[in-house]
Amino acid sequence: MTAVLDREAELAPPADGLRRGGTALAMLLAPWAIVVANACYAWATRAGGGDQTSEEALALYAAHPSLARGAIIAAMVGCLLIVPATIGAMALTRLRARRLGLIGGSLMIGGYVAYFGVGMSDHIVLAMAQRGGPVDDYAAVLDAANTAAIPWFLLFVAGNLLGTLLLGIALFRARTVPGWAAAAICCWAVLHVTGLIAGSEWFEVTGAVIQAVGFAALAAKTVRSR
Repeated sequence: MTAVLDREAELAPPADGLRRGGTALAMLLAPWAIVVANACYAWATRAGGGDQTSEEALALYAAHPSLARGAIIAAMVGCLLIVPATIGAMALTRLRARRLGLIGGSLMIGGYVAYFGVGMSDHIVLAMAQRGGPVDDYAAVLDAANTAAIPWFLLFVAGNLLGTLLLGIALFRARTVPGWAAAAICCWAVLHVTGLIAGSEWFEVTGAVIQAVGFAALAAKTVRSR
């Protein structure tokens, strides 16, 4: 089988090789951008604080502007790259778990596209925090904006957790990648929820790292397959 795949790779047209290479690169980079975003947030909140309310977010960004900016930029880069990465992952499910892969992958893409908008709005929070001024007024504006964005935030939650989990299950059923790689992608959703319950961002960081390892296996498969 390995010899057949290698022979197909040799016969593949240059455009196909470029597409597979670009998809594999996105699979490698996207999850690590998510790792960086979560690590920045975890380090900023290591002594307490958070962004559960607008007031808390303003205080956190004012105390750690560099980490906040790093988390925002990394999250936005991850949101962009996760789209081709997820499309490539969906392609690996097309033989035995096409429908489940399509549902999970589409939900995942929709969720991260929605979160890209959240990242854009976080730049405003950071600008307010660095400028200083009437915190109560700033918080009231942010609360109104957050209320209007609730449907999109719910889409992100569904795509980030349920979508990723369904895609991992589809990969496991498709048996086109090692079972541990599919399980690693599922770990993101499991550890993310665990972190929310435990109140520690380091669970999310661990889940993001494990997910990145799983996507690396998908990238290797994508490079070798047509």
